Amino acid sequence: MTEFHMNPVVQPLAFLFPGQGSQHVGMGQALAAAYPAARAVFEEANAILGFDLQDLCFNGPEERLTDTLNAQPALMAASIAALRALESALESAPGELPRPQFMAGHSMGEYTALVAAGCLSLEDGLRLVRERGRLMKLAGQESPGLMAAILGLDEEILAQICAQAATESGGVAQVANDNCPGQVVISGDKAGMEAAMAGATAAGARKVVPLAVSIAAHSPLMAPAAAALRTAIEAVSIAPARIPVIGNTQAQRLSTPEAIRAELVAQLTGSVRWTGTIQQMVAAGVATFVEIGPGEVLTGLVKRIDRKAQRVNINSPAGIMDWLNS
Repeated sequence: MTEFHMNPVVQPLAFLFPGQGSQHVGMGQALAAAYPAARAVFEEANAILGFDLQDLCFNGPEERLTDTLNAQPALMAASIAALRALESALESAPGELPRPQFMAGHSMGEYTALVAAGCLSLEDGLRLVRERGRLMKLAGQESPGLMAAILGLDEEILAQICAQAATESGGVAQVANDNCPGQVVISGDKAGMEAAMAGATAAGARKVVPLAVSIAAHSPLMAPAAAALRTAIEAVSIAPARIPVIGNTQAQRLSTPEAIRAELVAQLTGSVRWTGTIQQMVAAGVATFVEIGPGEVLTGLVKRIDRKAQRVNINSPAGIMDWLNS
């Protein structure tokens, strides 16, 4: 990992890494063509996982890429490739290099942030998210669930609605992702979610959008996956972060390897507190958020959380050059 040096004229930065849903066929291809450092990440990922992940990222097919078993390592590889491309470009740029104050990743992207911060090796990170995807898929097959995006209600209100829905239905419903003010995702089983979605509508939600998934991520239905994943997490070496990482479930710094292990286990059944994560970094002085990897989902969420924050996307050679020339 490149050691960045803080330039006092550069606004304080945070690097953000996307989670599942940002994958798309063709991701990383232009960066790999333009930067040998990015291409090397895909080559290493192929060797680690034992199949042509690069070809899957570049050429699909989409239905195989979006399978959670493949989407998670594919997103990590594409995001780390984008980071290595950015580091390569910065190394050849004049002047001192900006050093991010914090890193964070949304859901599965938290693993990518931990690789970027030096807590996990790329090999361990890829193997963990591959196993995470496998276990989540298995848990979804054994205990199918639902997820829905709720627009126009605050997280606190939705947490109360979910708790009431779970009690009255005898099912499962909870906040899965507090993405930004007015955009919260809930997760659970059929009975709990039907009651929660009805409750959200009655409470005045602007929109209730069921998601096209059969896995109730970040809910108690993922408990079997979390228990099995704990063994894999405990088997890998985890180092203290070179750059502080803000964890999903508490929106606080992950200060020790023990805290990182606990976070990665808790994350499967706990909520992603993304609003709190961004607010924590803003309160610490971060003024620019750099989303590194496929898509622009996190950039959009940052805009909704703090409109004053500057936002940068690094998912193409043009994105890198635009930022360097800005």
